[in-house]
Amino acid sequence: MQHTIKADTGWRIWWQLTRPHTLTAAFAPVFLGTMIALTYDKLHFPLFIAMLVASLLIQMATNMFNEYYDFKRGLDTEHSVGIGGTIVRNGIRAKTVLNIALALYAISVLIGIYICSQTSWGLAVVGLISMLIGYLYTGGPYPIAYTPFGELVSGVVMGMLLILIAFYIQTGTVTKDAILISIPSMLLVGAIMMANNIRDIEGDKLGGRKTLAILVGRKNAVTVLAMFFIIAYVWIIGLIITGHLTIWGLLVLISVPKPIKAITIFKNHLLPIQVMPAMKNTAVTNTLFGLLLGIGILIAHLV
Repeated sequence: MQHTIKADTGWRIWWQLTRPHTLTAAFAPVFLGTMIALTYDKLHFPLFIAMLVASLLIQMATNMFNEYYDFKRGLDTEHSVGIGGTIVRNGIRAKTVLNIALALYAISVLIGIYICSQTSWGLAVVGLISMLIGYLYTGGPYPIAYTPFGELVSGVVMGMLLILIAFYIQTGTVTKDAILISIPSMLLVGAIMMANNIRDIEGDKLGGRKTLAILVGRKNAVTVLAMFFIIAYVWIIGLIITGHLTIWGLLVLISVPKPIKAITIFKNHLLPIQVMPAMKNTAVTNTLFGLLLGIGILIAHLV
């Protein structure tokens, strides 16, 4: 029996195409990096907004590259779980998705030029490398997302590096404290990718991917995800004990129920549709963690 693909170009489809649940991976690090910088210098608000918008656009474009290349490689079908597969389910032309992604990259480059003109042109190299990695994550002959290094690369670029760039454009430097505080964000962004790979583990096997989740097996992958969460929280406690953060850093503990829910769901359910809430809780963990830590740093600065 053949299925007819219904074209749908409503705004919800285009919004889904950006994969909004992943956009927190761009917002939280920029906010956190800016709050750390505020303890060193006055806030340059236009640079903060420019950095935030550029980061969100790059994340959206990366998601669209992922959509496009998953379609081209036959990994997405009209029965794909989640908000991926917009091309096959909703009749959006693949070329249109690719062109939108490239347009978002072009806009982010223009914003990047403004940021560099106000700070350092050396950032242009860092920005272009980050954009290239965003493309190569699912594009090119050897996509990073299809290897065991997806979590590491996404964590370093979308977690740690975003914090340090946001910090640098406000202060003109990178400090040891900024690097130390960025490590939990690196782990939590990597956790978002790991959660995605755990959900898609069976489909990814059929598609020929060699993700970390596939290599270690589903049960061990859930354990690795749990370790990402645990280390992130323990790391903050360690920074408080060693004086790199104040007691206000403990605000991050408010977000603890989210990763607990995520791990519980992954342990109790196997089907992709059943573990979708676990992916949401993982993404929310990253958002709440970054926001709460940033707020804690801001409070400590103001008190």
